[in-house]
Amino acid sequence: MTSSNTTLDDKDTFKILVATDIHLGYLEKDAVRGNDSFVTFDEILKLAHDNEVDFLLLGGDLFHDNKPSRKTLHTCLEMLRKYCMGDRPIQFEILSDQSVNFGFSKFPWVNYQDNNLNICIPAFSVHGNHDDPTGADALCALDLVSCAGLVNHFGRTTSVEKIDISPVLLQKGCSKIALYGLGSIPDERLYRMFVNKQVTMLRPREDESEWFNLFVIHQNRSKHGATNYIPEQFLDDFLDLVIWGHEHECKIAPERNEQQLFYVSQPGSSVATSLSPGEAVKKHVGLLRIKGKKMNMQKLPLQTVRQFFIEDIVLADHDDLFNPDNPKVTQDIENFCIEKIEAKLDLAERERLGNSRQPDKPLIRLRVDYTGGFEPFNTLRFSQRFVDRTANPKDIIHFFRHKEYKDKKDSVQIDFGKFDRKVTSEMTTLRVEDLVKQYFQTAEKNVQLSLLTERGMGEAVQEFVDKEEKDAIEELVKFQLEKTQRFLKERNIDAEEEKIDEEVKKFRETRKTNTNEEDEEVREAINRAKQKSQTEDINMSEDEDIGMKSLDDSDENNSPAPVRGRGRGRARGRGQSTTTRGTSRRGRGGASGELPSSGRTSKAPAKNMSIIDAFKASSSARQSTGRNVPKMKYSEEIEDDDSDFGEVSFVSSYRTDKRPASTSSSYSKKGSQSQGGVGAFIDDDEDEDDPFKSSGSARRNRR
Repeated sequence: MTSSNTTLDDKDTFKILVATDIHLGYLEKDAVRGNDSFVTFDEILKLAHDNEVDFLLLGGDLFHDNKPSRKTLHTCLEMLRKYCMGDRPIQFEILSDQSVNFGFSKFPWVNYQDNNLNICIPAFSVHGNHDDPTGADALCALDLVSCAGLVNHFGRTTSVEKIDISPVLLQKGCSKIALYGLGSIPDERLYRMFVNKQVTMLRPREDESEWFNLFVIHQNRSKHGATNYIPEQFLDDFLDLVIWGHEHECKIAPERNEQQLFYVSQPGSSVATSLSPGEAVKKHVGLLRIKGKKMNMQKLPLQTVRQFFIEDIVLADHDDLFNPDNPKVTQDIENFCIEKIEAKLDLAERERLGNSRQPDKPLIRLRVDYTGGFEPFNTLRFSQRFVDRTANPKDIIHFFRHKEYKDKKDSVQIDFGKFDRKVTSEMTTLRVEDLVKQYFQTAEKNVQLSLLTERGMGEAVQEFVDKEEKDAIEELVKFQLEKTQRFLKERNIDAEEEKIDEEVKKFRETRKTNTNEEDEEVREAINRAKQKSQTEDINMSEDEDIGMKSLDDSDENNSPAPVRGRGRGRARGRGQSTTTRGTSRRGRGGASGELPSSGRTSKAPAKNMSIIDAFKASSSARQSTGRNVPKMKYSEEIEDDDSDFGEVSFVSSYRTDKRPASTSSSYSKKGSQSQGGVGAFIDDDEDEDDPFKSSGSARRNRR
């Protein structure tokens, strides 16, 4: 820290260390790169401790996996406890209603106000798309760290219909910060909610112009599709600074949005999780100073990040070196790539910063475009040359080529050489739901979906692939089948195939137009699948315990067991009569020759029958009750229990009088049309004497 900055760190200046996308646990089983994320996280926390910041602000993706390993969790808790706990007093206070800011926690207050904890550096974090809440209880790995009292998790929302973002109001001396946060939400859903004006940011009613409005978001910033990103223009114009997570390229210097008149800082990731050009940019964290309506972002380079060099090679551009007709051209290409990698290794040696904790093996990537009649060489044999010198020898070379177009007779001759070559990025990823939608759009009529929608099926497949929810697709099909059957019964449809198909098509179209209802249906089905998998895990563990007990009993008695021996009694359980052997005690023993029935009861048919078969089966069951029994309409028999998600109020399990009472502050709703004095200003790092600029000439009047 420079002397000029030290003199300006007065009682009215907030000092905040800003970082995003730490990805703890990335490649933790890799022998070479397994500790990269942990080493860099330790450096980030040490920077926060050495600079005596007021608090640490994280922009999501603290963990790389949704279910991090015990090693990852243990290392995270160990480092947070080492650097964030201590006797240094906290210099700021919270003015907002903490039960609203941290209402999802059983301890709805900031961790440094808990008398059971001794916090010197509070950490505030939103969740990202890698560590987002899942399961029936909507918990994530960040909630475990929050429950331990080491991180304040804010910016959570569960509603798919409306989002109200309530800020955490902070004050230090005369400076006031309204800290807004929004955890990761599927980009298409959030895009639609912004378009429908279902996202509202609440503002303090008192002294609106005195608050520095800071917003932390974790979404796609670059455009990956028509609606698969969040444009900066969607955000409210009263904001002063936006900390943008999820994007890994480091652009930490705040950039001014001339339309909305706020600044955007993109810290990027602290570890390279892909071999793309954006990850090769030098990585930094930011030391943010806020005083009144002025701000300064000081870039702090990370010294322990593994070096990464990437280069694109287009063989067709080297006519003087490579001729496709030369029989030895492949060997020439291989020698050329060896020279390139050797040059990168020499550059890495010269640029090594001398930090003893910095990894000595760099990441190197050559992307070779062999369009034009060239042939790739054996990359596996090639990689053996650099096993002991690079961290990624297996994927050090990536070959790709463009589609070649053959000229036909009497066709227009096009000189493709005049067009700029666009190197196909290997990181252009297709999402699973997009592939599912594309498949059904081009599939034949006999394999088209008649009950489910492409969007719902895509999200279920996404859960199956990303979160390993093996029952997601099955539960979605069962859920939609049950709902369609109830719909047909309420409509009193005759058991005719044509009428049933027509009504099912109408029902499916109405669901496709009502996207909010479809989102809730998919979430309900996924929650069912997660509950089912959790129940199976518990039952499997119980079965293993019982099996071990039975094995111990059999070991104790080597002689044959009597007919009514101890083993059978234990298998049934104490007090269980023989008449209950066929009941749904999952995995417990029953009568010989009988399989134990499942402990989970489902209203859906046992087999995946069609809608018509299920409808006919229910009709025949109704008619078999007898002639004298009056027929009843289905609407009189069926109760629709498919309720939507309601509002859930969270109340703390207990209150302590030791915790300082926070002053509740009222808010006023401001949409995207709200006007306010936006006073975010940035100073270059070169001007160390005055990191804060005047607020007079930097902002024009909105009206």
